[in-house]
Amino acid sequence: MSTVYPIAIVEDNVKIRDLIQQFLNLQPDMACPVAVGSVEALLGKIKEGFMPQIVLMDIDLEGMSGIDGMKLIRGQYPDVEIIMLTVYHDSHKIFNSLRAGASGYLLKHTSLPEIKEAIDVVLAGGSPMSPQIARKVIAHFNAPEDAVEKPDSGLTAREQEIVVGLVDGLSYKMIADRMDISIDTVRAHIRNIYKKLHVNSKAEVIAKSLRGEI
Repeated sequence: MSTVYPIAIVEDNVKIRDLIQQFLNLQPDMACPVAVGSVEALLGKIKEGFMPQIVLMDIDLEGMSGIDGMKLIRGQYPDVEIIMLTVYHDSHKIFNSLRAGASGYLLKHTSLPEIKEAIDVVLAGGSPMSPQIARKVIAHFNAPEDAVEKPDSGLTAREQEIVVGLVDGLSYKMIADRMDISIDTVRAHIRNIYKKLHVNSKAEVIAKSLRGEI
């Protein structure tokens, strides 16, 4: 009889959470009975007796953040592997997550088959990362020792997600569909992004992202 690995999801976007849960439950070697919107809810399930082997964890959550939650879970249950699944791709969030014990770091536009593959990599002892994240990790270790860490861009999780959409080449309408918001809301977020980054065009936003300045 083949092993079935217990998996939990902590994600406050219900649509994303349900989609990933349904997909994982279709896999013959995986079971995802717990998909919740907060770290606190997951801890409640663990206290009730559910012990996940893998947790997919968002960073920006109601209540305790994903990074703080990971520190707590890893401290109490060191055998639990946690993969961050988030829109954040700034260096601070990446390295804070890895220092807190993340086994992997994926961006939210990662496809369902790639998420499954990342779980397999962790189960095999590896540390999966989205290519954009792996590149930043490599750049960090290749940087001169006196290099100064760039400040946080100050973008919210929503704004980070929109930047990811722009880098992916999506139109405003496609970004709106992906995030389940109106085009007017996308435009409002983009105006805020321009203001925070001190830029005037989509191309400048994309260039800053690719240079690792966001």
